[in-house]
Amino acid sequence: MRGPFLPWAAGAVLVLGSWMARGAATGPEGPLQVQIINFNFKTVQVTWNSSGSPGVNLTFSYSFRPNEGDSSCPEYILEDGHTVGCVLQAEGDGILSFSIRRGMRPLLAKSQWISSYLKPDPPGDLTFRWHEEAVTVTCSELPHKSLLYEIQYKSTFDPEWQAEEGRSCNVSIPGLDPDKCYFFRARARTMEAAYGPDTYPSDWSEVAHQQRGRRRDSCQEQRLFPRFVLISGAVAFLTVVLLLVSLWKLRRVKKLLMPSVPDPKFTFPGLFESHRGNFQEWIKDTQNVASLNKTDDGEQECFLEEALEVQPAKAEAETPTGTPTGEEEAAADPSQLPRRFPPGREAISLGDFTFVMTDNSYMML
Repeated sequence: MRGPFLPWAAGAVLVLGSWMARGAATGPEGPLQVQIINFNFKTVQVTWNSSGSPGVNLTFSYSFRPNEGDSSCPEYILEDGHTVGCVLQAEGDGILSFSIRRGMRPLLAKSQWISSYLKPDPPGDLTFRWHEEAVTVTCSELPHKSLLYEIQYKSTFDPEWQAEEGRSCNVSIPGLDPDKCYFFRARARTMEAAYGPDTYPSDWSEVAHQQRGRRRDSCQEQRLFPRFVLISGAVAFLTVVLLLVSLWKLRRVKKLLMPSVPDPKFTFPGLFESHRGNFQEWIKDTQNVASLNKTDDGEQECFLEEALEVQPAKAEAETPTGTPTGEEEAAADPSQLPRRFPPGREAISLGDFTFVMTDNSYMML
């Protein structure tokens, strides 16, 4: 097995010399484009582009030892009934010499170390050791040297994978939250300085789920997002409802503490339209109010909102002494009898006038 011990540049020189020694008949269709994949030194797959020879079966012959004769392809890869590749069994690292022909006419001949096209197997048996906010990921290492082991991880809240790598499959990842559920996967890839630029990284290992230091079957990534949206929507809806209820309560309290003042234009029709806000002129014009004469003590004016009952009284009327008899009361002048007022009214005397006030009347002096 050549592996990293033989520089790939030397292998390229060997391939070039072998290819020039064998020759390559390209024909009018041009050279074939081939792809070689070495699956962990177990099988080698050689495929070619048949667009230059559509509908034609090409033959493949090979050998892993220079002194042996060529062997025919043991297993062809078919596409639409025509050969497009060959699968070979490998026995460790070696030089693959092969040729592709169209009938008896050679189209391509080439020799190459199969390690230059290595694709390792994915790592297996991932184990995890948690310590506080970090985890160490280990796996079973491959028997090849000059490999890098890449560990990718992400939580259910991360949109993309994050990566850590090492020369051995013993990689520590810091800054993790043990309460979160994490996805882990691993793969191996070759170092370009040892194998060249044409190798392939391995496939990813199976995804492992870890939370609180324990392996889980799934992190249920698809269920977290709808649940979060549902909770957020419910909180937003309750917030809006509470805000509307608070505004409604505030309006009721404001109306209770500070009742609205009625517009005088509607309470006193004509006060501002006809009398320009002069209340004295408006009440004289609209109500049955008796005007008061000026007295010596000063001007006294009485303005009543509703109709007032005005009645002159004699200054000389005096209450007769003693108790009158029935005949005297019958013979007396009705105007001289004391006036009785209906209940709920009050008499006020100003000068020679007596005013009977109702419950809804008022007086301005």
